[in-house]
Amino acid sequence: MIVKNLYPALWLLTVTLASFSQAEDRQLLWGDTHLHTTYSSDAFANNNLTATPDMAYRFAKGAPVVHGWDGRRVQLETPLDFLVVSDHAELMGVIRSVYYDGVTRDDLSLIDSAKAWIATAILRDAVDQQTARNLFLGVLPEPTDDFAAAARDWDADVGWIPDLPAVEADAWKAITDAADAHNAPGDFTALIGWEYSAIPGGANLHRVVIGDIDAQTAQTFVPYGLDNSSFPEDLWEWLESTAKSTGGTFLAIPHNSNISKGIMFDLTSLRGDKMDTRYAELRRYWEPVVEITQIKGDSETHSSLSPEDEFADFENYPFYIQKWWTEYQPQPGDFVRSALRRGLTLEADVGINPYQFGVIGSTDGHTALPSAEEANFQGKFVTDSIPSKKSSGWGDEPQRPFGWAMSASGLAAVWAEDNTREGIVAAMRRREVYATTGPRIGVRVYGGWNLSAESLEEADFPANVLEQAVPMGGELMTAAEGATPTLLIEALADPASGALDRIQVIKGWTESDGGTQEQVYDVAWAGEGRLQTDGSLLPVENTVDLATGLVDNSVGAGRLTAAWSDPNFDPDQSAFYYVRVLQIPTARHSLLDKLALGGEVDTQRPDTLQERAYTSSIWYRP
Repeated sequence: MIVKNLYPALWLLTVTLASFSQAEDRQLLWGDTHLHTTYSSDAFANNNLTATPDMAYRFAKGAPVVHGWDGRRVQLETPLDFLVVSDHAELMGVIRSVYYDGVTRDDLSLIDSAKAWIATAILRDAVDQQTARNLFLGVLPEPTDDFAAAARDWDADVGWIPDLPAVEADAWKAITDAADAHNAPGDFTALIGWEYSAIPGGANLHRVVIGDIDAQTAQTFVPYGLDNSSFPEDLWEWLESTAKSTGGTFLAIPHNSNISKGIMFDLTSLRGDKMDTRYAELRRYWEPVVEITQIKGDSETHSSLSPEDEFADFENYPFYIQKWWTEYQPQPGDFVRSALRRGLTLEADVGINPYQFGVIGSTDGHTALPSAEEANFQGKFVTDSIPSKKSSGWGDEPQRPFGWAMSASGLAAVWAEDNTREGIVAAMRRREVYATTGPRIGVRVYGGWNLSAESLEEADFPANVLEQAVPMGGELMTAAEGATPTLLIEALADPASGALDRIQVIKGWTESDGGTQEQVYDVAWAGEGRLQTDGSLLPVENTVDLATGLVDNSVGAGRLTAAWSDPNFDPDQSAFYYVRVLQIPTARHSLLDKLALGGEVDTQRPDTLQERAYTSSIWYRP
């Protein structure tokens, strides 16, 4: 984004961030684990006819590419360190192939051959008329509350298109070959993955699956998808057997829990079974990371669940993925903070915390363009990438999603030993990762017992505390008598974005009656005179020029630190702590589009927002 009056100290952080990344035996890497190309059926149906995995990787590396909608030149402002092209396993490459090549009907019966010919004609006409989105909407599930039955009975009607396993295999080969071609260990990592797209009754249970494997290994199997099973535990069992047969390390990343109708982080399995130790073990192992923010909204928390949190309602997205609209109803099973609290309860019941996960951000762009920058946001689909198209809803109902409802988010930040497939997957497995909503906010968090604030300012931080502290994603075990957990936190602003407003610690804990509570603590902030007698902070000044979209970084801080000790620590109560870092207000992409269009434009969304970072938790267990 463009900023003005950026004080010199913040520009100097460009150098500081470089040393920040190398201050210990870890590198801070930035990437996107969730991106679709023309090989995803919904991307192609929404007019992404040409944007290939090769283009996605070139764009991620910083090269200019030609946009898949209108042919303009586009380029990422700051290259990424890694990328996962995660096309949908279901019908992978099929819609694209049918449009361009038709259906080979040699092995089909006369009736099936006729159906395939009709389906091809309908699809080609819809794509040519740019109405294929309606075909996609037509195969979405009908909304229901009987999710187990919907998962068991799901059978998408894809318009008489027969199973085309050879086409899917060819697409998977093209996708994985492109990853190997662009993978450059130590410089840029192209991870191999795909999306598993279960959505029973309109409840989003999608996962992105990634592994540290190469193309040759990946081509020994077919990606597991909704057409195999809608039950996530079946995916985990498949991952277990595939990991054994290939020698690869895999994980599944849930996303958009915010539109899961309460079942992404439920208290039972999707089949309705009471959660037991085996289920909890499988879930914690195969899903060590969750996507907390992306284009289809933010999944941290909601004001109805965290009424005391003034920053709870960030980029809300009230649209389920289903045939017709139903009213959005936020539930505890939809949001990460509630899931972390539920995990404490479930651990007390079954001995394992199934929701002991770290967090990342990613885009879920269907443009092959991993763009999380407000000023360079390329939309969810290629047709949403230009301002004049963003007011259009997806379908005939007025409650359908539209371009300005999308969030220009997010990024995965990974503290890895090296920039390789193995290094990045290992970092995710140990949960030493965090999320931002787009800006590259540098964050380090270490937790230990009675740590000293002076350690933060010593030249060898964090190496000076590693023997007595754990990083984000780690665990603190039983404390010595009188000891108090302390978090050492350092946050650096993105030199290309806004300055920092504050650092917050979010704590969740168990109580003696088995219930859980949460509290948000402001632990560091920019500016004087903001602390009120009740402990709250006055809002930071909004310096966005609404006539230009420029932000004046004369407020805020380039660096914030905190050594925070839990003032209400009870050694008998399990707890988690994670850090949220807020920027000062900056322009949302909807404001920039409104200014570009000129005149009176109602984007139905705010003009400014406070971008943020969310870290993985540190857990305390008695």
